[in-house]
Amino acid sequence: MFQVNKIHQSAYVVDDLDAAIERWMRVANIGPFYVMRDCAPQNVLYRGQPTEGFLVDIGFCQAGPVQVELIEPRMSGPNVYRDSVPVGSDGYHHTAYFTDDLDAEFARFAAMGVEVATQASFGALRYAYFDTRELVGCMTEVLEHDAYLEGIFKTVADAALDWDGSDPVRSIG
Repeated sequence: MFQVNKIHQSAYVVDDLDAAIERWMRVANIGPFYVMRDCAPQNVLYRGQPTEGFLVDIGFCQAGPVQVELIEPRMSGPNVYRDSVPVGSDGYHHTAYFTDDLDAEFARFAAMGVEVATQASFGALRYAYFDTRELVGCMTEVLEHDAYLEGIFKTVADAALDWDGSDPVRSIG
């Protein structure tokens, strides 16, 4: 379902996930949103340094061919989300795509002089945010193909196809 090197997601950092979900449903007329609370990835490196306490709440919704991700950072201190969007505000953060080879993406971005803002894992899933703000105006997230995550994303996409407005916010993960 998810092709390599094809943008599948647009993501926004939000100050209040629940309020942002309500606004997106009202303004963009999309839904349902799937919410994951207390997401704490492992092996987090922020700008090359190990970091503790990385914690976010996330909402996903399909909007046509692109998924909208809303991220509420719940950690203090420097982090990839607050590099772009200050505390107390909402804003565009990244585009995302899948790859078959994250190590090759590290090399490709390094050759362009692009810094790895954050890299981490959720179990077997590895991903990284590349600081492409000077090149394209936002971060770029690259995720290695992962059957579990792709299953979640398929659930989100399928639910949006014939959504009738019922059960607008659902838990996942």
